[in-house]
Amino acid sequence: MKTHVHRLSEKPSLLSQILAEIRDREVQQDRMRFRRNIERTGEIIAYEISKELPYSDRDVSTSLGTAKVSVLKEQPVIASILRAGLPFHQGFLNYFDHADNAFISAYRKHEGGADEFEVEIEYLSSPSVEGRTVILCDPMLATGSSMVLAYKALLARGTPAHTHVAAVIASEAGVRFAQRSLPKNTSLWLADVDPDLNQRAYIVPGLGDAGDLAFGAKE
Repeated sequence: MKTHVHRLSEKPSLLSQILAEIRDREVQQDRMRFRRNIERTGEIIAYEISKELPYSDRDVSTSLGTAKVSVLKEQPVIASILRAGLPFHQGFLNYFDHADNAFISAYRKHEGGADEFEVEIEYLSSPSVEGRTVILCDPMLATGSSMVLAYKALLARGTPAHTHVAAVIASEAGVRFAQRSLPKNTSLWLADVDPDLNQRAYIVPGLGDAGDLAFGAKE
């Protein structure tokens, strides 16, 4: 069974304007604006994911009586891939403000400046995810390798009951790879999906390097 894919851009909304700014190379010159737009996209996707989570009823005392409200049965674990995932992660944390958090360090290991690379996991900080809902975040789902390796790294902390993979922009190839490689109890939440990858495995038209745009170029 394939994982379920939610492509939020299929129906125009305020997210469309945010995506326009995220992609616009002129607006990208304002790093603070870029980070905030990535964060806002995280907030919107967090709200959409929240509709799929289990809730229970609770009585809340007001100054005039008692109200019955629905609250989350359990907080999710928000897991993000460093470093580009930090502003995206903050967007989810703004809404799931009592969530547990996990961080995975992954990087592209190039040999001699060549276009070919391998993705390597360097570091994992995570609570137990056994039987829990995990939201796995990375702004870009390019080849899908980083996301799949990050999921496999989290398995050292247990097996999630359900994993929601979230990205700002994905490639069609990355979506297919994630569908083949992740278990059936996974959902993909994507602000938009682009058709191509270039020879360096960057999404086209995409937006560029999300980490560099948010935090500056790296050596």
